[in-house]
Amino acid sequence: MVNRIMGTGAFFNHGGRCATSHRVHGDFSGFLRVLRECRRASVVLVGAAIWASAVQAQRGTPAQGASTGATPAPAVNVTPVVARSLDRPLALPGDLIAYQDVEIRAKVSGFVDSITVDRGSMVRRGQVLARIVAPEIAAQRSEAEARIQSARSQRIEAEAKLAADRATFERLKAASATPGVVAGNDVDVAQRTVDAGQARVEQWKQNEQAARDAAKVVSDLESYLRIAAPFDGVVTERSVHVGSLVGPTTPPLVRVQQIARLRLVVAVPETAVGGIQQGEIVSFTVPAYPGEMFSGRVARVGRALDPKTRTMAVEVDVPNPASRLAPGMFAQASWAMRRGRPSLFVPASAVATTTERTFVVRVRDNQAEWVDVKRGAAMDQLVEVFGPLKEGEMVAVRGTDEIRQGTRVTPKVAQPATR
Repeated sequence: MVNRIMGTGAFFNHGGRCATSHRVHGDFSGFLRVLRECRRASVVLVGAAIWASAVQAQRGTPAQGASTGATPAPAVNVTPVVARSLDRPLALPGDLIAYQDVEIRAKVSGFVDSITVDRGSMVRRGQVLARIVAPEIAAQRSEAEARIQSARSQRIEAEAKLAADRATFERLKAASATPGVVAGNDVDVAQRTVDAGQARVEQWKQNEQAARDAAKVVSDLESYLRIAAPFDGVVTERSVHVGSLVGPTTPPLVRVQQIARLRLVVAVPETAVGGIQQGEIVSFTVPAYPGEMFSGRVARVGRALDPKTRTMAVEVDVPNPASRLAPGMFAQASWAMRRGRPSLFVPASAVATTTERTFVVRVRDNQAEWVDVKRGAAMDQLVEVFGPLKEGEMVAVRGTDEIRQGTRVTPKVAQPATR
């Protein structure tokens, strides 16, 4: 706006002086020129003020430009917690071992007289594998038989004497019925003699039985000189030859393994123990046959964890009629990991981990809250979680500690992850 200072004849705009002071001393043309310049400046200032007021009114903001509106809540992508049955393959290492495995040793000391098998020989149950000679055993057998004969002779002699003594006693007893013919003392002596003879007979019977038992022990030892296969299988090791001295403390003669059926021993981790099912079919591969799948059936469960590895031994019976698989092979088993009931799953990115806690960000009533969880098994793009969550609750797709506890957010539902 234009102010006129009457005393000086000077014209000023609102912000400052628009023209120099002029006094009217007859220079009227100069005065008119200054007046026209001040009028033009006044028009410009008034127009600018009107334009600024219109802009401020259109924006709905105060003239000073200060903002009075609230900051909008940040948008957060959320997805629902889903409940599903955990069923995913778990690759576990295993070892193939023989169904039966035995090292055959000599029971008695002796020399190998013959051995009819070698490494790789297929054998049948009861087949003779080797024979051992032991001269001491033959001597012991002869001595045992002699003792039997001696005990038998002594028993027969005692029985004969007992029969004679019993006959004498019977005659004296019959005669004693007539008074004065036989003294009563003679009858008593004859009876005592019969009793003693009966005791001697029993003693020699026992001696004879003991001699027979000793002979049987020797005979049993002799049976150990004949080495036979305990079951159908294959000889995988042989460590002796004809003439070798063998005995209880020497290395085994041969090793026999049953390979028509094998055992696959798998160490199942503690987290997967709950899904073990008796009779379940288990598939596996071996490096010897790349790309080929073999299978067996769960037959035995250890029922106890190894405290060092926190695993449970499970045995799978594997048919092997063609003997393609061999004991000692390394196997990679495809184990089905299951739960007894459905579990809760969230996207793997929803689980945040800090040095202090593992949590997901649950969004409830447009407010973020941290929920502590325990991470479980992964299944495709999802991860199993255990904690105070419910199916259908919304959690942030990207769990992070940048979303603080209690923050107001605007949830934006994302497409839930699928298997």
